[in-house]
Amino acid sequence: MSRFALIKAVLGPIMRLMFRPQVEGAEHIPAHGPVILAGNHLTFIDSMILPLVCDRQVFFIGKDEYVTGKGFKGRLMAWFFTGVGMIPVDRDGGRGGVAALMTGRRVLEEGRVFGIYPEGTRSPDGRLYRGRTGIARLTLMTGAPVVPFAMIGTDRLQPGGAGLPRPGKVTVRFGEAMEFSRYEGMDRDRYVLRAVTDSVMSEVMRLSGQEYVDMYASKAKEAA
Repeated sequence: MSRFALIKAVLGPIMRLMFRPQVEGAEHIPAHGPVILAGNHLTFIDSMILPLVCDRQVFFIGKDEYVTGKGFKGRLMAWFFTGVGMIPVDRDGGRGGVAALMTGRRVLEEGRVFGIYPEGTRSPDGRLYRGRTGIARLTLMTGAPVVPFAMIGTDRLQPGGAGLPRPGKVTVRFGEAMEFSRYEGMDRDRYVLRAVTDSVMSEVMRLSGQEYVDMYASKAKEAA
């Protein structure tokens, strides 16, 4: 049994008991081949719930600090996150964005599922913020379809992304797969990249019901 299967077998029932996830539209995730899951990001537990509600293993980029902690807690976090599919990347350096993009490309070229939060960081206030164009570059470089998704209610269980989450009900809603083959070879056209990104974020907004803010979440956090 793989570590991912073991984690799902052991923690899956506990997570379902705590968060009672209602999953909608999971049939939109292709059973085989590369696919990008792109959604909103409300709080820390989003990255714990998403892999456990998908039949296929979801690989995603995470801060390297999640796997470099000391002591028992640090080792447990590293075991869990790398087991469910997190790939640690130092995103604070000047080449962090490039490393994350190339990692996502490698995962997709291996025919796997890559999860991404196009906002780039957690929403500071529950609203949906402008998506960064890395999602568009990935789908255009690899030809992988994009399945938009929405996390609903996770911010109520873990406000601010800190502390232990409280029990409650969450919904994970997946939309129909989106493909952008008509833009093949245009992954360096910034207007195309913005158009593709905005179309994905529009679907995320429809699925989540969030208010949309046409600015980057990181800028909103700096201004707060």
